[in-house]
Amino acid sequence: MVGLGNPGEKYLNTRHNAGVWFLQSVARFSESTFKEEKKFFGKVATARISDLEVMLLLPQTYMNESGRSVAAMANYYKMNASQILVAHDEVDLPVGRLRLKEGGGLAGHNGLRDVSRSLSSTLDFRRLRIGVGRPKIEENVVGHVLGKTPLSEKRLIDDSILLTHSLLPELVGGEWQKAMNKLHTEC
Repeated sequence: MVGLGNPGEKYLNTRHNAGVWFLQSVARFSESTFKEEKKFFGKVATARISDLEVMLLLPQTYMNESGRSVAAMANYYKMNASQILVAHDEVDLPVGRLRLKEGGGLAGHNGLRDVSRSLSSTLDFRRLRIGVGRPKIEENVVGHVLGKTPLSEKRLIDDSILLTHSLLPELVGGEWQKAMNKLHTEC
């Protein structure tokens, strides 16, 4: 599992770090601790979910260079792209809405574009799209995702992320369709 975002204090509470918030929540839920792994250009934790060992990766590269970190880990562990779940912010979903996705387009998301490019241009990785809403003015998307998240929005996102904990066994156990149906029904 990968949580996309930007490193550093400056970006900690920005909408672009919604993927990081998800992975931090999974780590807390599974009582895992992140450690810096230079060979993966990120922070890594090992979670135990339903008797399966799951690697958690927080790239410490900027969003548009996330693929370097993801590819380093995927190559090291000889993973297929379909074994990777990437959690990321999604402006095309209302704040707090979650959706699972496999295949399809990247919706202009630079982090996803770099992950795809770094994994031989495949779109086979799976995604957890975390709604952060769209700004009223289309030209201001960058300012929106890099802007500080208002507390009311952060609470909605955090609450929706907590709902994913019940899906973790299906997500890691390969029951993708079951997880997707459950999430899309409940959220």
